[in-house]
Amino acid sequence: MAATVVNGQQPPPDKDHTAIAAQPRPATGSRSGASRATGDRAIGGRAAGAARAAEAGGSAKKTDAASTGAGGRRSEAARLAVLNAADDLLVEQGFEGLTIEGIAAAAGVAKQTIYRWWKSKVDILFDNLVLDATTGLAWPAETPADPADLRAYLHRFAEFLGAAPAGKVLQALLGHAQLDARTAELLHGGFLDALRARDVEHTRACLGTGTDEAGADEAAVLLDALLAPLYHRALVLRRPLDPAFVDALLDQHLPR
Repeated sequence: MAATVVNGQQPPPDKDHTAIAAQPRPATGSRSGASRATGDRAIGGRAAGAARAAEAGGSAKKTDAASTGAGGRRSEAARLAVLNAADDLLVEQGFEGLTIEGIAAAAGVAKQTIYRWWKSKVDILFDNLVLDATTGLAWPAETPADPADLRAYLHRFAEFLGAAPAGKVLQALLGHAQLDARTAELLHGGFLDALRARDVEHTRACLGTGTDEAGADEAAVLLDALLAPLYHRALVLRRPLDPAFVDALLDQHLPR
């Protein structure tokens, strides 16, 4: 992939470029690595080559052991450093305070190295979101078939949105998407639309509704009724998505 043009000029080469340029990359620079589990492939189709993140309590750093050779290890380590730095700085400084210069300094790489993979901080955050959602928003069961599976997933979604660093990334991108058409297209076309399609199908299976259009519509309405209060509480009220709140919400719509 050619380097992104900035202010009409190509960024100058730096010491990382030789190793980096040799690696094929998806459109937005997602990390290469192992394939995702079948049940998660629908999420973020634009980053289908991303590696699984090691996640513990929603704050684990990304790792990738797929690279081979000294050059591959160096360039992959640089990419992971950038992604981790972007996560950390977003939590510390917020979206407006996040800059490519700050990410480069925190990651210990040249700014031009970042522009070799990503056009903007939005693209970096998007790749973080897609990668972390692979595990953070995975359904507890590969083939959900019971309301208990839907309950467990909603608790997982609430933890992801309200507490995990990746949830802060999602919140930031949702907010920026209200003002920037490119971010909205990237977020919806590359992540949210596929996430919703998967979750509607799993919700339908949990409810045991038919496979026809009416069954899908019933599942979609229920899913909206469950997720909308989580988004409202996190984005508008800025209040925690604690388990008691999630249980009370679920009790209004699902049997124990």
